[in-house]
Amino acid sequence: MRKLLLYLIICISFVFISIGEAFCEELHKFTSANFDTSNSIIVLTGQDSQEPVMQNVKLVKLEEKAYFDIDNSIITFPKQDWVFNSGGIKEIKINQFSNNPCKVRVVMNYDKDFNPDNIMFFRLNNNVIIKLKNGKIGDNEYFQNTYRDEHSSSSDFYEYLTITTPVESSSDSITGQIESAFNAQQKVMAKKELKLNTKYYLNNVSIKPNGVLLNGFGSASIERPMILQNPARIVYDLPNTLVNTKIRNKEFKINDTETVKIGQFSVNKARIVITTEAVGDYIPIYSSDNQSLIIANYKKTTNSSLYSNTANVIDYKKEKKDSLTESMVLKFDAPIVHGLDRYNDKLILHLYNVSKYNETNFKTAYQGTFFNTSTVDLMPKVGLKLTIPVEQDAVVSTFLGADGKSLKVTVKQVKKKIQIPPVILPKPSGEKTVRKVVIDAGHGGSDAGAIGGGIKEKDITLDVAKRLEKLLIQKGYEVKMTRENDTFVSLEDRVAISETYNPDIFVSVHVNSSVKPEITGIETHYYHQESLSLAQIVHSSFASAIHSPNRGLFKSKFYVINHTTSPAILIEIGFISNSSERAELTGEKRKQATAKAIADGIQNYFKQYK
Repeated sequence: MRKLLLYLIICISFVFISIGEAFCEELHKFTSANFDTSNSIIVLTGQDSQEPVMQNVKLVKLEEKAYFDIDNSIITFPKQDWVFNSGGIKEIKINQFSNNPCKVRVVMNYDKDFNPDNIMFFRLNNNVIIKLKNGKIGDNEYFQNTYRDEHSSSSDFYEYLTITTPVESSSDSITGQIESAFNAQQKVMAKKELKLNTKYYLNNVSIKPNGVLLNGFGSASIERPMILQNPARIVYDLPNTLVNTKIRNKEFKINDTETVKIGQFSVNKARIVITTEAVGDYIPIYSSDNQSLIIANYKKTTNSSLYSNTANVIDYKKEKKDSLTESMVLKFDAPIVHGLDRYNDKLILHLYNVSKYNETNFKTAYQGTFFNTSTVDLMPKVGLKLTIPVEQDAVVSTFLGADGKSLKVTVKQVKKKIQIPPVILPKPSGEKTVRKVVIDAGHGGSDAGAIGGGIKEKDITLDVAKRLEKLLIQKGYEVKMTRENDTFVSLEDRVAISETYNPDIFVSVHVNSSVKPEITGIETHYYHQESLSLAQIVHSSFASAIHSPNRGLFKSKFYVINHTTSPAILIEIGFISNSSERAELTGEKRKQATAKAIADGIQNYFKQYK
């Protein structure tokens, strides 16, 4: 009798819940939630609806806690309970507070010194942005990264934020539900992963004459562009960026011959691809608040259309972090609008609305630094062009002050290796220098590597490595394998083999794996800066030939690519944890195509770096 009563109660509850959800389906739906720890921004992504969202939002402030309700709304994702170990915000909860009437509640627990008056609300169509603004943002010395040469960085949010939260046990059977009801006080603690955090939320795209305007919230940053051919196009990646789903993978027409496409390249990186014959003329142009970014053909852009006020340089400073890293800091009396053009041997900054500077103070400030040969030229009508010569392998980054009145350029030189000149014996006339390559087949012997569906990583890597060896020998290269068969070779021995052989490059072949079986794709890893060009060229060839998601380049401290002195890369040729990709990786076609793509990339690398 007791079980029957509980059964009836559960059935009646399900009916009321279903009625409430049916009622709420006509209202505003939020489909996902994301929290940006770096800029303290909550992003609630919503579907289009007839009813406007956030008509009247009231923030209720309590002791070390605040909450607000969004009326006429529901969440279609599980309730969120985010716990943070650092920062002003300690915990955020997002749940369906009620179904009739429909109401979403967001609760924030924060430290005593956090000021809830800084919380601001924005409505972007049917998306909601809650900005938990920290007072430090307004500090003149707070710099936001706007550009970097590196395609990966220690500042990137590569890891998922893992939190522990109580969950209720569930069962499909009525008996299981009744048992859960009796034991509700016994909560099970489970780990879950949140989406990757982002520094910038890219919300809108507008086509402008000879360019594209990107608008969003947060701090926009851009990486060194890549120029590709067939068709000619320039590719810009925005790290730590989340793209509004409404503009993802859409192509926009700039003019009759040029287009732009915006996509979510990976979970924490946006990609902008501009198809144009004028790939060398497009540059990023930053607004003074770094909230918007124009990528435009600078030769066809009317400079005066970019600003409404002018500024002057009022101070020149230098910073020295260590013997390899120095910074130039320029301060202005008003916010600036600037563009950036990166060449192999220099960086050019277009200071569009800057009128005056003091040449004597400029030269004096940077005498004896990496910037001592920098020059400043006048642009037509208004503006200055700052040219900073840099060494080919130097790493450049730029930063904009939060108030838009300061600009920092940081240059990190590559540490020069002390090498003893080898004794060069005379060669017979007509003899050519033969390039040497070490191929490292990951794992082996007792080290099976990743395993999926009974397939072992060590077997795939050896097969692909042997195919690669054969192709390179056919192209005239000398090749050394770290293992020729299914034997165990330690990481230290792999490095020793390479160092003894003294190759021109080192290539390690691996297969990826993930706890998420739906993930597929290819990656290339490098560590030392002198390996970046090799990684870029080989990965470009690899990604063009293999029909799998391009997960990009990563700067990673894997042992074999960290301890070898020659340019070295580690290639993840696919995911063994995904059943479909695993089937391809064990097939003749995919393995041969992988080996050929890597071999072609190596050939392209040596053509550029003879």
